[in-house]
Amino acid sequence: MIKIYTVVACSSCKKAKEWLESHRMEYQEVNLLTDTISKEDFLEILSLTEGGTEDIISKRSRAYHRLNIDFENIMLNDLIEIMDENRTLLRRPLIVDDKRLQVGYNEDEIRKFLPREIRQVEIKVATERVREYELEQAKNEG
Repeated sequence: MIKIYTVVACSSCKKAKEWLESHRMEYQEVNLLTDTISKEDFLEILSLTEGGTEDIISKRSRAYHRLNIDFENIMLNDLIEIMDENRTLLRRPLIVDDKRLQVGYNEDEIRKFLPREIRQVEIKVATERVREYELEQAKNEG
């Protein structure tokens, strides 16, 4: 099951939810500011990052500047407590399933959450459209 961590006034969160809905993808929405998020949920998000806190912490957030913490040299339990108490630190949306994490909304990257068979069909359709376009161009030139 896909989980999407959002805040209400976030346009990227809205776009991501609209994309999931338009592709008939089931998801669970978790409001970063109001919903309960367990220690295990934070650990799951962190375990899916490639660059650790660098991937999910917003260095532009007020909380980041206010806290003035070296996130690379902090104990894991302390990190989770700080993230839980200062959720505006987190970039958004955070989209996760059991194997993947996407930070922010990117229409190309979010496709990784589509089942493989659907991605393969979309690639086939796109390839056919490119071939048709190239044939049409060749006709117009000749």
